[in-house]
Amino acid sequence: MKDLSMRLIPFVLAIVMAAPVAAQHANSAAGHDMGGPQETGQSAFAALAEIVTILQADPETDWERVDIDGLRRHLVDMDLLTQEAVVARTLRPEGARFEIRGTPRVLEAIRAMVPAHAPFLAAETGWDVVTEDLEDGVALSVDGDAAQIQGLGFFGLMTIGAHHQEHHLMMAKGAGPHH
Repeated sequence: MKDLSMRLIPFVLAIVMAAPVAAQHANSAAGHDMGGPQETGQSAFAALAEIVTILQADPETDWERVDIDGLRRHLVDMDLLTQEAVVARTLRPEGARFEIRGTPRVLEAIRAMVPAHAPFLAAETGWDVVTEDLEDGVALSVDGDAAQIQGLGFFGLMTIGAHHQEHHLMMAKGAGPHH
């Protein structure tokens, strides 16, 4: 029995390891049939590929306005903000204040993304959301459900709202750089 179980372990591991990959490919293929973007931008290439597929499938696409380079710049900004921004957090009884800073290129991403995201965060949650331009960064103050705000922190707050996918599609169609 021990010999049989030792021979089954690699087989079971192969199945377990393959399942997420198969599910990912199935979800990716299914996402294109759903009529709208699904990729949130954690993988810039996947997000670009998804948008290109949607544009090619849409006979109404105005190819003269398509701006894949603009979408790519935005995805780079998302990456820089997520991975390289430095955030100082001040907790308050009603929420938190975040001061977001970075190198000059990261600061460009911060200034492009944080103020643009604030109205979507406010609309999605009903919280009071205010941004302030700092000499060397941007401040984001969020008041509402203090426990949730503090638990999510800056990066969690930046993910709230399922508008990213549609925003990426609109950017690629040349509809403007902001949310």
